[in-house]
Amino acid sequence: MIPRYTRPPMGAVWSEESKFRAWLEVETVTSEVLAEDGLVPPDAARAIRQRGGFDLQRIHAIEAEVRHDVIAFTTAVAEKVGPEARWLHYGLTSNDVVDTAQALQIKAASAILREDIDRILGVLKSRAIEFKNTPTVGRTHGMHAEPTTFGLKLLNWYAEMRRNRERFEAAAEQMRVGKFSGAVGAFGHLSPRHEERICERLGLVPAPIATQVIQRDRHAYYLATLAVLTATLDKIATEVRHLQRTEVREAEEYFSPGQKGSSAMPHKRNPITAEQICGLARVVRANSQAALENVALWHERDISHSSVERIVLPDSTILADYLLAKTADLIEKLVVYPARMKKNLDSTGGLIFSGQLLLDLAEAGMSREEAYRLVQQHAMNAWQNDLVFRDLAEADPAVSSRLTPERLEKTFDLSRQLGNVDAIFQRVLGGGA
Repeated sequence: MIPRYTRPPMGAVWSEESKFRAWLEVETVTSEVLAEDGLVPPDAARAIRQRGGFDLQRIHAIEAEVRHDVIAFTTAVAEKVGPEARWLHYGLTSNDVVDTAQALQIKAASAILREDIDRILGVLKSRAIEFKNTPTVGRTHGMHAEPTTFGLKLLNWYAEMRRNRERFEAAAEQMRVGKFSGAVGAFGHLSPRHEERICERLGLVPAPIATQVIQRDRHAYYLATLAVLTATLDKIATEVRHLQRTEVREAEEYFSPGQKGSSAMPHKRNPITAEQICGLARVVRANSQAALENVALWHERDISHSSVERIVLPDSTILADYLLAKTADLIEKLVVYPARMKKNLDSTGGLIFSGQLLLDLAEAGMSREEAYRLVQQHAMNAWQNDLVFRDLAEADPAVSSRLTPERLEKTFDLSRQLGNVDAIFQRVLGGGA
């Protein structure tokens, strides 16, 4: 079993309490930096740090009157701070606080998602190694193609998830930015030097240039990355659903004792977790479209993006967290049936070796066109009349005259098809293979 980790729930990152705590930290650090440069009295900065606080109900009451959330917040905090609060929010515009604090929340959310991604990578790697040499049929267009291993299927998901981690790191880093450049981004009241120092203390980097807001291409990229990441989870869950189909039955999600699959049919073992993953991944993809719509704002800034982000940022990170955990559990507990895989592999009587027979006949001197015609003729006969392809090939003088029984044995040798599995694992995992 892959060790689990303990950390705060994603929902707590997006609570009102957390949001206003982030706002207060931005305001407080700004006051302290400005106090060091003599723009704010040191006593005022200390008062804001020591007495700064808020009451959610009081913020809501003020906002109901003034209809401005940041003014409601600063007013509520000022009531706690006292006379020195006249230096609160000095030189700032609302989005200096809101966008920078939001970056702190996204940074916290990204830390959780990073742990989630690392866990599913560990699960996929472990199970890929476990089934590294478990033969199964590869499918293209839903049809039997050539042999592969179940470990290679899992390894492919691992490699894709590793790419997702790289993309996520880049997107999360692009979101780790703050801004204190004022109402139109021109530093009308503070200086770039102040912005750099405030951001550094908050664990952020300054946006090189902004308007009143940090530009929303960053947010669109972040949410698009979550959409791609959860699309991979959708892909994994979709494959599990196919593998669990009655006609396939090569693997299935864990069915716990006492679990019920249907109110009417006691035999049912439905892939409900996989279906849930597929369904909720669609929501994340839809949210990424809304984030793309936020990129184009009127002139330097309007407020149309704000209402959208209050939904899509919490929802997408919460869903990504949930789906990563669900998919990790799905794969960790996945019940795998190697015997059924072998039965399905053998079910077409060797048809999956038609490509190898084609190559061997060509190598033995037959033209590729003639070899293809001959092999396809036997393949279609075996398919349509439920015959054994290998028997038909061995009984054909055109084949036996070119390929000895020993050579034909090698043609239908499963290990020959899977001879490079170790090399693929080595290429993906390196020394961890």
